Amino acid sequence: MNDASGPQTFASPLEPVDLRTIAPEREALAGWLDYHRAELLRKLDGLTEEQAARRVVPSLTTLHGLVRHLTKVEFIWFVNVIKQSEEPAPFNWPERRDGDFLLDDGATLREDVARYRAACERSREIFAGVSLDDVCTHHRFGDLDVRCIMLHMTREYAQHNGHADIIRELIDGSTQS
Repeated sequence: MNDASGPQTFASPLEPVDLRTIAPEREALAGWLDYHRAELLRKLDGLTEEQAARRVVPSLTTLHGLVRHLTKVEFIWFVNVIKQSEEPAPFNWPERRDGDFLLDDGATLREDVARYRAACERSREIFAGVSLDDVCTHHRFGDLDVRCIMLHMTREYAQHNGHADIIRELIDGSTQS
């Protein structure tokens, strides 16, 4: 977001990720995930706070809500599953179903993007301290290795970035590539 008077618009604080097409497995997995993290924020470029919170599909899904949702997803998979911390998840999940999409807690897009960026940085730090072969336990999927979690996270982002593409096009006709 900028500080000029008038409507506040979002400008992604992340630089685009330059993916290496040939890389060791660990670097490739981290690179693709960072690419999708940056892509999520790029979908917000040039939007106002109101546009980012606008519901254009029947569900609660908004661009602002996707930022919050992926903040929660980062936390659950890296902090709760890989690190095995009992810390409570953001947005009072799971007690408050869809708390990440409700947008009724007064948090601005700028605040939620800062929270998202902090969650991503924490995830990177946790990933740096583990092996791809380390096995973690998830309450629904059972045992899985860190490699599987990285693939799952990339799939999760790809899916939600596709949602973000459609939502952005419905908001202002933008079809960023």
